[in-house]
Amino acid sequence: MGAMISLIAVLVIILAALVGSMAGLQYVFGVILPYTGFIILLVGFVFRVLDWAKSPVPFRIPTTAGQEFSFPWIKQAKLDNPSTTMGVLGRMAFEILAFRSLFRNTKAELRSGNLIYGPAKWLWLFALAFHWAFFIIAVRHLRLFMEPVPGFVEWLDKLDSIMQIGTPPLYITDVLLIAGVTFLLLRRLMSPRIRYISLPADYFPLFLILAIATTGILMRFFIRTDIVGVKEILVGLATFHPVMPDGIGPIFFIHATLVSVLMAYFPFSKLMHLGGVFLSPTRNMANNNRMVRHVNPWNYPVKIHTYDEYEDEFRDLMKGAGIPVERE
Repeated sequence: MGAMISLIAVLVIILAALVGSMAGLQYVFGVILPYTGFIILLVGFVFRVLDWAKSPVPFRIPTTAGQEFSFPWIKQAKLDNPSTTMGVLGRMAFEILAFRSLFRNTKAELRSGNLIYGPAKWLWLFALAFHWAFFIIAVRHLRLFMEPVPGFVEWLDKLDSIMQIGTPPLYITDVLLIAGVTFLLLRRLMSPRIRYISLPADYFPLFLILAIATTGILMRFFIRTDIVGVKEILVGLATFHPVMPDGIGPIFFIHATLVSVLMAYFPFSKLMHLGGVFLSPTRNMANNNRMVRHVNPWNYPVKIHTYDEYEDEFRDLMKGAGIPVERE
């Protein structure tokens, strides 16, 4: 049901963009909607990150998976159980760039009455390919927003199309993005356990990203559009001098609308793990509880009854009961 609702929502977005482009509303779908989506993305992203940053974390609660710092002759797992800032930086780098915790993910299956544990590397592989491909495609698209095009963008574009097949060249990241998002979608649809816990919010971004990738590939290889006109539109958006040249096909407005919806949806979805991963206290804290005493800042003043005061109050009774006292 969730997958069907998400698919219908994406199809409605595509239909709205198609009708709008044919009805002479190109300026709305090519200028106003992208600006609106970007503003919502920027404001929403900053608001949620600041809101998370204000959340107090009074105690050290890092997730650990190895030997912590102890005696010199006991080897410490510096990445799994860091006790220094450098160790935390290394752990975060591996987590963000290589999905290290997902690489160590395991699966459990019941076979012939026995519970069997095993590796689950396919999820890590396709998730890593999907995220890196999405990032590289986003950076590569800067060539459409900037004039002149930065050198690193041109270099990335050439490297991405190094395995040229036909004209225009086929980008490696296009294939990886489609493969990655398809795997993540089929995993939710085919696995009964994952499908049981999946909500429309889990399906919608997958269908939306798949639609964005599909329309982009269609626009590049099958339904050709005026790339000069497209760049004129995008450079105008980037320089805040929007223009709308003639001859832009409906496929561009469908693609632009889907991207705008993704930007507007981003701050309110699980996709915000892009910002949340940096603020996760289970990852960005050093496990130095044995070296540093961490006092809860929420503690309020409490009247303390010391032992000396206790003995002064009950000294006679203690001596009468034969209990030794420190002071006569």
